[in-house]
Amino acid sequence: MSAAVVSGYDTCTFRAGFKHMAGHSKWANIQYRKGAQDKKRGKVFTKIIREITAAARVGGGDPASNPRLRMVIDKARAASMPRDNIERAVKRGTGEIGTDSFQQVNYEGYGPGGVAVMVQCLTDNRNRTVADVRHAFTRYGGNLGAEGSVGYLFNEVGMLCYPPGSDEDAVMAAALDAGAEDVVTNEDGSIDVLTDPSEYERVRDAMGQAGFAPGGSEITMRAGASTALEGEQAESMVRLLEALEDLDDVQHVYSNADIPDEILARV
Repeated sequence: MSAAVVSGYDTCTFRAGFKHMAGHSKWANIQYRKGAQDKKRGKVFTKIIREITAAARVGGGDPASNPRLRMVIDKARAASMPRDNIERAVKRGTGEIGTDSFQQVNYEGYGPGGVAVMVQCLTDNRNRTVADVRHAFTRYGGNLGAEGSVGYLFNEVGMLCYPPGSDEDAVMAAALDAGAEDVVTNEDGSIDVLTDPSEYERVRDAMGQAGFAPGGSEITMRAGASTALEGEQAESMVRLLEALEDLDDVQHVYSNADIPDEILARV
């Protein structure tokens, strides 16, 4: 029985919001997630617009001098967001066309079976957001924890994903030349190239120039160990992650849950 470790948001994911930690079958789920993301494109756009606005407010509206904004704009383009939407979001962040008061706030908690969950939000109303997040945890058999309760289990890394069938030796050689920290081959044959977050863009660009553009890439929170779930607990965990991702204020969800592929496909 194959399983996938679920942990977050964006290109290396199985559906809107859930990332896979390296070491398990995942590439088919990346394709499955793309269909789910397409159905939620309006919600995805809303989340990315908030992220662009927040990045521009903190670091300015010039992507050349604002790495965070540059990466979010890349994400927006990958999601086929119209250029006008991107430009308006940047201008809202810099105050050219009004202001937004979104603040970043993080929550930590436990899902069914005690799995670790981290939730990153952008909100203009902390009371509303924490109530919504707590309700999702409670409804699906989890509970909201204190700050620091599970965060120590995750490390921020840059991740470049390559599909099954990629030439492992060639990818590894190119990754080492590019300065990657690690190369992990998953059970399904897909490959993850891991980098220091500060080196992510440089390694990604170097891999592309070497002829190894990734199937997906991002900076993510990667758990060092997983917790296996089966049956009803696994199903409840998937529903918890989906409920959290459906909240407008939630930007990213990370987890170390190890969930069987057949449950991911069914729930």
